[in-house]
Amino acid sequence: MKKWMYLIFPGIGLGLFLILYFAEVKKMDEKERAHAAEVAKEKKADDDRKAKLQQEANESAAKKAQERADELAKKEADKAAKWKAEGDKIQEDTNKANAEAAASTKKIADLESQLNALHNQRDQANREYLDLIKSVELTKVERRTAELEIQRMTKMIADKAAESAMTKMPPPPAVVPAR
Repeated sequence: MKKWMYLIFPGIGLGLFLILYFAEVKKMDEKERAHAAEVAKEKKADDDRKAKLQQEANESAAKKAQERADELAKKEADKAAKWKAEGDKIQEDTNKANAEAAASTKKIADLESQLNALHNQRDQANREYLDLIKSVELTKVERRTAELEIQRMTKMIADKAAESAMTKMPPPPAVVPAR
């Protein structure tokens, strides 16, 4: 019988263990199912909340996208208006500068013609001045030549007179020795 004890006590222990084990497994399965149901319920609530948040986020994103599109359209319109205003201002400045350039070109042409006329007058005055200086110098040369001619003639006359018998003193009378 002693041999059977080795078999009976462990068998009884195994039986008790199995009973307790299967009871605990059942409790654990029920707890797990309850926990799974609770998790599924929480997950469904979480999914509903996420879907609601996603929908709100989509609506907010759509609203922000629309606002950005409106703001971008407004910026583009402002930019186009500013571009057009700058272009008009530049065109106006260009037209004004072209008109001033045309007026300046006409004024330059008038001043150049006046300058040419003044150059011609100056050249004419210089020619007249040079002609007058030339005539004065020629007159001085003629006067000097005339003076030289007068001096030459005077010298010739003086020489002829000096050689002439009339201008010589008569010889002194001969002194007769007293006898």
